[in-house]
Amino acid sequence: MIEQQTSLILSPYAELYDKLIPKDNFLRRINELVDFSFILEKLQDRYCRNNGRYAVHPIRMFKYLLLKQIYDVSDVDIVERSKTDLALKYFLDMAPEDDVINPSSLTKFRKLRIEPTKEEWDKGEGSLLDDLIQKTVEVAIEQGVIESKTIIVDATHTTSRYCAKSASEYLKEKAKLVRKTAYKFDASMKEKFPEKPTGSDINEAREYCEKMLEVIEKEEAIKGVPAVKEKVNYLQEVLTDCQTEATQSSDPDARIGHKSQDHAFFGYKSHLAVTKERIITAASVTTGEKSDGKYLKELVNKSRAAGMDVDTVIGDTAYSGTDNLTFAQQEGNFQFITKLHPVITNGKRNEDDGFEFNKDADMFACPAGHLAVRKRIKRRKAGDNRNHQMSYYFDVEKCKKCPLQAGCYNGTKTKSYSVTVKAAVHAEHEKFQETELFKTLAKDRYIVEAKNGELKNQHGYDQASNSGLLGMELQSATTIFVVNLKRILKLIDQK
Repeated sequence: MIEQQTSLILSPYAELYDKLIPKDNFLRRINELVDFSFILEKLQDRYCRNNGRYAVHPIRMFKYLLLKQIYDVSDVDIVERSKTDLALKYFLDMAPEDDVINPSSLTKFRKLRIEPTKEEWDKGEGSLLDDLIQKTVEVAIEQGVIESKTIIVDATHTTSRYCAKSASEYLKEKAKLVRKTAYKFDASMKEKFPEKPTGSDINEAREYCEKMLEVIEKEEAIKGVPAVKEKVNYLQEVLTDCQTEATQSSDPDARIGHKSQDHAFFGYKSHLAVTKERIITAASVTTGEKSDGKYLKELVNKSRAAGMDVDTVIGDTAYSGTDNLTFAQQEGNFQFITKLHPVITNGKRNEDDGFEFNKDADMFACPAGHLAVRKRIKRRKAGDNRNHQMSYYFDVEKCKKCPLQAGCYNGTKTKSYSVTVKAAVHAEHEKFQETELFKTLAKDRYIVEAKNGELKNQHGYDQASNSGLLGMELQSATTIFVVNLKRILKLIDQK
């Protein structure tokens, strides 16, 4: 159960807060600026209303998560610090002499109260990320610090806390756990197991694991031991997974994306919308391989739902797809500042084939996430009215080992993917991007790049602190909430 309202601080020591915590203290100002009752409204249905003992109030638990983000420390350290730091106790609505929570309560709070249910997740409801951003935008509008009607959109990447492993490396790692466990119960198994593979071939690693499992199955003395059986079952599961996955990781949702042709990352993408005042008005967290341009409509709609009046959107060439240009002119009804890219805008291809254009690398990526290694334009001869074609070529050695090669690669010497490049479409937008108005507005795109740098360099957004898409969204929610509040307070001081 939870109390329907937070209790008043009735303590003989409460006056210490007024004497020792200055009026301009950051945490004090946040407490005075933001009404956190929206957290109770959002989470109260996830508690039992009429049974059990009283839980630590959800607002206090949520504030602990914010403090973790502000000070970039662990659960244990932030709780330990709150024992003696009066500013933290004031922010947490505690009396100076109150006891603090057990650090393990934060883990339970994240998993049982913060994470949306499966039904909410499937429906796209229950997003703490959207709620927190909307709250900060609401505060910013109330304080009169958002005056522009322009948002700048971009995506920034966050690497997983785990490294991606090839399927063969992952199999070898799990096979090693089986061997070590078996040796604890029968040292003679060292002579019975097959010779370990030395190469990186997935088929060789899979064959080794299957032979090792056959050996264990014949050993009655150890195959029934729970510890051995647990590792064997896990290895069998991994063997099955490696038939369809080219890479394995301890972070099941992280994916390989590309920042350039020769720079890949393993993790997630955060698609952001930022005002000229550098306040984030919308965000969407996806896996790393997703294309930037597909999230323009979502970012614009979320910004408007948060209270923004959007009449201009600025983005790079990744957003210059035909669908986005049409959305801006018709349904979206806003001025769209984006330079056209001939492949994204004019490439005629099957959108459902799984190939995605990566504007950073200026190459297409196949359904398995592998980037093309080179490209070549096929120009038509004089008198041929057909449009030019751009062909992208892939590394066939990767295709030969790819688990998704069925229907994609049929054993040929080369593997290419071609798109038709039209030269005469979107003449109106091409004309617009040559105007002084377009060039002037386009100069503001640096704002979102600066905000991305702030998130990464000052708030640890360059690496995920948890595994899984839900964990990344929680990190994004608390980080953006803190960053927006810092910016709002700075803008208030400048008024």
